[in-house]
Amino acid sequence: MSEGLITAAYVVAAVLFILALGGLSNQEKAKRAIWYGIVGMALAVGATIAATSATPGTGHLWLIATMVVIGGITGWVVANRVQMTQMPELVAGFHSLVGLAAVFIGINADLEMTRALAAREAGTVAELAGFAATIAKKSAAELSILKVELFLGILIGAITFTGSVVAYGKLAGKLSSSALTLPGRHALNLVALITCFVLGYLYLGGAGLWTMIAVAIIAGLIGSHLILAIGGADMPVVVSMLNSYSGWAAAAIGFTLGNDLLIVTGALVGSSGAILSYIMCKGMNRSFISVILGGWGGETQSAAAVDGEMIAADADTVASALSEADSVIIVPGYGMAVAQAQGSVSELTKKLRDQGKSVRFAIHPVAGRLPGHMNVLLAEAKVPYDIVLEMEEINEDFPDTDAVIVIGANDIVNPAAQDDPGSPIAGMPVLEVWKARQVFVCKRGRGTGYSGIENPLFFKDNTRMFYGDAKASMDAVLRELG
Repeated sequence: MSEGLITAAYVVAAVLFILALGGLSNQEKAKRAIWYGIVGMALAVGATIAATSATPGTGHLWLIATMVVIGGITGWVVANRVQMTQMPELVAGFHSLVGLAAVFIGINADLEMTRALAAREAGTVAELAGFAATIAKKSAAELSILKVELFLGILIGAITFTGSVVAYGKLAGKLSSSALTLPGRHALNLVALITCFVLGYLYLGGAGLWTMIAVAIIAGLIGSHLILAIGGADMPVVVSMLNSYSGWAAAAIGFTLGNDLLIVTGALVGSSGAILSYIMCKGMNRSFISVILGGWGGETQSAAAVDGEMIAADADTVASALSEADSVIIVPGYGMAVAQAQGSVSELTKKLRDQGKSVRFAIHPVAGRLPGHMNVLLAEAKVPYDIVLEMEEINEDFPDTDAVIVIGANDIVNPAAQDDPGSPIAGMPVLEVWKARQVFVCKRGRGTGYSGIENPLFFKDNTRMFYGDAKASMDAVLRELG
């Protein structure tokens, strides 16, 4: 394939990636947007393989084909085995691979640079091929720039790798969701980061590859410590933030390899992830800088104690309240995803609407453990898009609502966010469900939410606790409704 065709393929792929990102903001266009991304990625990979095979001495098509087949089969198997509830940790796991790739490519690029410089001194540059041949033609200034790119790629990549691994552990329940607050943790992070830049300066001065290996180790410790210091309530932001990190790591790889499409793609992912993280932090009343620095300045007082009694309700009570209600709002949360209750919830919605009742869904920006988690589940269950509303669109309607059903949600309906300045979620915008005439909270047990704090909503006079598995509970209500 000629260089012109390869460039054209890269341009088309970049446009498809942009269309994919734009389309994902709308539920009705999301499927088409995903296909834009699939076609764009296939085109990008194909053009890159064609460009590689056209370079003398760098073909190895059998090795490339083997890796593509292995990676494709692995991705297919993983995607088919992973449940929707496991998507957040799957995304975190994929982010870690991008970071690890950045580290390996940076180290390999340094080895190639050493080989190219040795060949230039020996006068055997003509024997070089591929990346080493490209490096051998660079001037001293260009080599210095390349070293800066390698340093940034390894630094960001190592932070992304270990941070994503820790995020995976927290999301999968293998690590505690509580924040790890070591004494002087901010000073430790700052000293470690300064050390990385000192090693980078030494590397620019010709100290050798050992400095970059040290940077990778220290940056890896920074990444793990940053995410360990972030509590469970902020984990949705962490997933988005790591997405941004992986994008910038990919962009750094693109500069190193001289691949324009990788630079564009990495910049798209990095910037979109950063913007989404900022929007989520604003929606949770969190400091963006505080979250990305692992809780810098994020200390809070102790949450206030909650007095009162939780009153339980059965399926007959819930069904009777729904039968008498004219307006119903359903608030889905992670518990609905775990129980895979979206199908039953969709059926309940249809039955109530057939009876002439107003039924709508209220979606909090961080419901679940991944942005858009609840929207995807409800779309999968064929819930009409027009009755699925965001928090800003529906929050003021709760006082005029007869009944609210909270399904597997906790922190996003916690009034302590407004009433308790010492709460870890103080100031976080929440769905004001307690203002409705009746509230039924469907949850498995009496445990706290992912942030680990008690919810005063459960003790309010107009709230009844509907204990049990979400799917089984919704099915029971459906039977009572007849």
